[in-house]
Amino acid sequence: MRQVTALVAACLLLACSSQAPAAKPPDAGVTAAAATPIPTPVPTPTPVPQLSLGGLFHPGAQVAADPDHVRTLIATGDIITARQTNVEQVTHGFTWAFAPTADFVKNADITYVNLETPLIAGCKPTSEGMQFCGDQRNVQGLQAIGAKVANLANNHLGNYGPGGTQATVDLLEKNGIKTSGLGPPAILEVRGLKFAFVGFNGVGVAIDRQAMIAGIQHAREQADVVVVQFHWGKEYERQPLPDPAVPTPDDPVEIGHLAVDSGADIVIGNHPHWYQGIEIYKNKLITYAHGNYVFDQMWSEETRQGVIGTYTFYDNHLVAASWKPLRIYQYGQAQWMNDADAAKVLATMEDASKTLATRLGEATG
Repeated sequence: MRQVTALVAACLLLACSSQAPAAKPPDAGVTAAAATPIPTPVPTPTPVPQLSLGGLFHPGAQVAADPDHVRTLIATGDIITARQTNVEQVTHGFTWAFAPTADFVKNADITYVNLETPLIAGCKPTSEGMQFCGDQRNVQGLQAIGAKVANLANNHLGNYGPGGTQATVDLLEKNGIKTSGLGPPAILEVRGLKFAFVGFNGVGVAIDRQAMIAGIQHAREQADVVVVQFHWGKEYERQPLPDPAVPTPDDPVEIGHLAVDSGADIVIGNHPHWYQGIEIYKNKLITYAHGNYVFDQMWSEETRQGVIGTYTFYDNHLVAASWKPLRIYQYGQAQWMNDADAAKVLATMEDASKTLATRLGEATG
């Protein structure tokens, strides 16, 4: 499994124990019910790995790991197969925008995407407007990248009303993709470990804090790992800032902290259309924005860029994270950056993370 060695590298750097505690012997007199003995699981590293910015952006030496305890989650930035991107998809085929990155993005236990456009029958191809829709056949692109869950809590999913939203949910479910953000948490089990996915939109409206807390706590009761995605913040900024269009704007930092306090194990952020820095809060990771993944915003270098995040768990603890930078071409197709440009993106992301930590009075190491 990809990321296994990177996981333990991070584990060592972040104070994972180099040796697992010895398993306790079985109680005397107990006879195994099965003919084949069940292997004794290796406990989660003790003490719990402590995350740091330095450890995440600069993981240490690689050693072997037990893959039975490793699960990987990939999260993308905004996917908007609408407007000119939809035109290109209709022209070139409905996996075209995703094809150059698909092999990487699907190579995880769970791939979690943010779908920010309804996919409906009769969507008329157009290169203009702010009412987004995409041809239903765009679901083929989501399948190509192995999407297991799509977050639908955002400001454009409802552009074609309740009918468009329901049509999108039905289409995704028919094609084996669960949804978050419109109802109960999506639950996926990966080799015995349950992941719950919930989503909340804070663009154009204020987030209902009590509903958010209740939703996260409900997910906490059902799963070992709770993944919370937010659509939030001011657009076209490198730092997480409140959205000025909301009458009572939410501060993404405040909301992210409240999510962790309520039971989130990792927070996934999107909407600003620029990638932003990350924060470690109470040993949990908050990612504020992944930038664009598939969209037609070709008018600036910043909006053409994004990162794909890989988040590695050892049992129910996040122990490693990495980000793979991309650039969008021809109004929608994501392609990986060359090494030099990718290094600049990661350096910018790390600097933004340190700037945020300094602003919040947190450790920058």
